[in-house]
Parts: sequence; C-alpha cells; structure tokens
Amino acid sequence: MGELRGTHVPVLLERCLELLAPALDRPDRTTVYVDATLGLAGHAAAVLAAHPRTVLVGLDRDTEALAHARVRLAPYADRVHLVHAVYDELTEVLARLGYAEVDAVLFDLGVSSLQLDAPDRGFAYARDAPLDMRMDQTTGITAEEVVNTYSHGDLARVLRVYGEERFASRIASAIVRERQRARLTSSARLAELVRQSIPAPARRTGGHPAKRTFQALRIEVNRELAALETALPAALDALSVGGRVVVLSYHSLEDRITKQVFASRARRTGPIDLPVELPGSGPTLRLLSRGAELPGEAEVAANPRAASARLRAAERIDPTDDRTPTTGRRADRERPGRTAAGESDGSEVTHDPPRSSADDRGSTRQGEGT
Repeated sequence: MGELRGTHVPVLLERCLELLAPALDRPDRTTVYVDATLGLAGHAAAVLAAHPRTVLVGLDRDTEALAHARVRLAPYADRVHLVHAVYDELTEVLARLGYAEVDAVLFDLGVSSLQLDAPDRGFAYARDAPLDMRMDQTTGITAEEVVNTYSHGDLARVLRVYGEERFASRIASAIVRERQRARLTSSARLAELVRQSIPAPARRTGGHPAKRTFQALRIEVNRELAALETALPAALDALSVGGRVVVLSYHSLEDRITKQVFASRARRTGPIDLPVELPGSGPTLRLLSRGAELPGEAEVAANPRAASARLRAAERIDPTDDRTPTTGRRADRERPGRTAAGESDGSEVTHDPPRSSADDRGSTRQGEGT
C-alpha cells in the first residue's frame, strides 16, 4: 500500500452527517449506509463514529484508496464491507451481501485527493506524468489511448460535451497533428498543446487553459457520467422508506444528472387533469433542499478543493401515503431553502436548512471520497 499520498479533508462533512442522521437513527434495528465513492473514508469514518448501530458498505474502483480506507476503518471492522467496484455495480454488490434495501447512500463524485496528489496518476495538468487518468488502474483504457487513437471528430466531441470546451475542435486538431509526429504520452506536453490552441485573450481568464480538456478526458476514460446515470436510480430503488441519499457533485454535468433524476421521482406520475390522485401515483422522493447547496466561505478557505462542490439530498417516501406533501397542496408546503437563480423543477421540498445554493455553471474541481 505504501505511505498515504494526498491531503484528505471530507467536503461538507457536517452537512452530510446532518442530512443522513434521520435515516440512520433507527433505535429498533441496525441500519445500512452505502458510501458509493469511499475514497479515503473520511465521510464513512464519521458516519460509523456517529452511528454505532450502522453497517457500512463502501465501494471504490481505486484499489489504492481501498487499502488506505481499510486501515482507517479498522476500529469499525466488524461493521464494514469494503468492495472493489464502480458505483454502477451497486445493485449487484448489495445482492451479493444480502441487503434487500439500505437506509442511506452518499455519492461524493469526481476525482479524489489521493488521485490528484499522486503525480504518477496523470490527473493533474500542473504536473508532468504519464497520461493514465484511470481511477481503477487494473482495467480500462488510458487517456494516452484516447488522445492517440480517437478520431478528430470523437476527440472534439469528448472535449465539447464533457469539458464544455469552446475550442474543442482546435484542440483536437492540435492533438491529431502532434501525434502524427510522435505518440503523446506526457500530461505536460498535452497541457502545453491545449494552451497553444486557445486564443491568448481566452487564456487570460477562467483558470488554467487545460483544465476543461483534462476534465473531459478523465470523464471519458472512467465513464463517469454513464456510471452515474445507472447508479443513482439504482441507489434510490434500494432505499427503504425514510431512507436518504446525498450527492456531492463538482461540475454542472454531474449536478444536472442528479437534479433530473431527483426531480423525476419527486413528481406525481398520474394524469394531471384527474380531480383525485390515483393510488401509487404520488412522488417516491422528497427533496430536502431546493437547488444545490454550496460550502460556506470558511470551508472553502480551509479546503479550496471544496469550492465547486454542490450538494443535493432527498428522502424516499411512500407514494401511497396520503400524508406525504405533494406539489400543489399549499398548506402542506414547508418553508423552502434558498435556491439557485432560475432553478425550479416543480417538485415538493421538505426543508432541511441549506447553507447556500448553486446554479449550473461548469467547474472542474473534484472530490470523490474526500
């Protein structure tokens, strides 16, 4: 395993604990908490310390992270299941462990501090390293394979869609020209190519010119968005009634998927023109904040990697329960939290007071399992 590489500060830890506590405080039985992106187990250790009757199912695709997490969680070994898996394998993992349902799930998406701070992993554009970018170094394609084998059109698509890069076509052209001379293997060389491809006025704002390209390649290599689109609905299906899910995302693509999945389950499914609600057609999810919550200034100052974090949370509810608040029943509404400008999905919110909120601006700082 070796010495721990990376600075480990869990993002929005207290807020996550606050949101998850009602689902895990069940005095009549043991509860099950899934950390879908275990990382270095900062959130998981805090949950286990706060809830002595909770069992952890921790997933991570990074074997190095799992090894460090196992050491950190040793005091709770009799309540811990650690699994080498991607979070879109959640359904299969729970079936193997014999859990028909769980009480709480946390997703802390993106790249971990361990991965960012390890120079040989290739995630950081500020350091020269082999173009790997795999979160699981035991399988899958590398960023080197992507930049050296994808067509110009496919490269431009990846950079435009996953990196929201305005100059995707120009960068793709530069990559194709460079690889015709020699194979691209260096993160520093790639970062320099990107910098040269972006017009000088655009390089003066928005941070490092290569950040969007590196984000896009990482997402492509690790299938991050496709995995989330599978994993989040599976997590919601696995929740018991009263169970809660918290998602920490770090750029607008992840946050948009989370928002859409939550919203689709927080609405009625019956015909809107019926005078009464059909049994079982009510929402199956209650949003715990309206919009995405942001970390406070003090947390960002102490942990700059938290700056782009966006938190959304929801609770599983019984669609047949007439006592469940539903959209349009004004008397049942509780005081909403502050929302992002223009962010409204028409879904009902039960207010667990947030600290701040975010819109859908893109960003690249990540924090899986931190």
